[in-house]
Amino acid sequence: MSRKPLSHIRVLDLSRVIAGPLAAQILGDLGAEVIKVERVGAGDDARRMGPPFLKDTEGRDTRETPIILGSNRNKKSITLDLAQADGQAIARRLATISDVLIENFKVGDLKRYGLDQESLRSLNPRLVYCSVTGFGQTGPYAPRPGYDSIFQAMGGLMSVTGYPDEEGGAPVKTGPSIADFIAGQFAAIGVITALYDRDANREASRGRGQHIDVALLDSVIASLSHYTAQYLATGEVPVRRGTQGNGGLPSQMFPCADGAVMVVCGNDEQYRRFCQALGHPALADDERFAGNPSRVRNRRALADTFDAITRTWRQSELLAALEAAGVPAGPIYDLRQVFEDPQVRHRGVAVEVPHPLAGRVKICTNPIKFSDTPITDYTAPPVQGQHTEEVLKGLLGIDDTELRRLAAAGII
Repeated sequence: MSRKPLSHIRVLDLSRVIAGPLAAQILGDLGAEVIKVERVGAGDDARRMGPPFLKDTEGRDTRETPIILGSNRNKKSITLDLAQADGQAIARRLATISDVLIENFKVGDLKRYGLDQESLRSLNPRLVYCSVTGFGQTGPYAPRPGYDSIFQAMGGLMSVTGYPDEEGGAPVKTGPSIADFIAGQFAAIGVITALYDRDANREASRGRGQHIDVALLDSVIASLSHYTAQYLATGEVPVRRGTQGNGGLPSQMFPCADGAVMVVCGNDEQYRRFCQALGHPALADDERFAGNPSRVRNRRALADTFDAITRTWRQSELLAALEAAGVPAGPIYDLRQVFEDPQVRHRGVAVEVPHPLAGRVKICTNPIKFSDTPITDYTAPPVQGQHTEEVLKGLLGIDDTELRRLAAAGII
């Protein structure tokens, strides 16, 4: 088992569905002990977001959905009824021995349970308390609920995703819940930074944790990067361009006789090599396309010109020619093809691990590759309440008699 950077950190994960659980999962990948708290009976809302469901060893549906499997590896799961005083007391005890708490309840909900950041940080000043919500802890929309696609819409992402109106297009959300993923990453970065400030900057921080406020809306807007920079700097509103890029052109999907390829010419030299590889070197000096500013101004003519040429090529032959010419290009894969690709296999992007219901299950791995602290050990996302007894006995010293009482009362 490899040494992990956050092996000395304990995380209490009160979040559910995707964004908060993803943040906690990242910390778990880095070695933190992550204790996921689920509701008694219902569990994480994501356990009902199927089908499909993971099959058990006899081919029957379990309650393990793709969202659960994708957001909860390297965690322990306990069940706890936070609406009851005894459940709140247990959560507070766990918070006092934790370094981090992550939650995504509606603003103010946890205050009525005495589990808000002010209450818990008064008990444990070292606690880093991270709140992940749709609109943030402040502002006129703070009380509103919301899900990923709402923030893709309101954050501007859908306005720049899809084909343009003149091609019959419309705003489109990304396939996966990218707003959740982006917010989860920002939350994990915030937590790690707050831990560093607490432990490395002790003179300034006095060894205290802090409250982190991450909003999905803010996160989506920040993720638009050069799109937001374009608007803020020039007042020009970016538009949808399908697969076309916004920097060096041509940058788009080109059709082939038997498929398609994605090509990006990031500079004039790559464009010249692209023309040569296609057998049309004269196009490199065509006045409409000579120089990237000209290609940007004539992007429609550029696309039409090369569409007609690439349609005469077979995909494999075109990819081979572009690779030989040093022009960045790649095929358009579905996920089956992704995980069959030799580069993906070499990088170990998927790993098979034991699972208490399915026997074994394949999960995605963390993409960060460390030289000295590699992430080599993974545990499957836990089934609901899998570690309740282990955690309450091991960390809080609760005995069997008390565990039976708590179970009988529906608290665990």
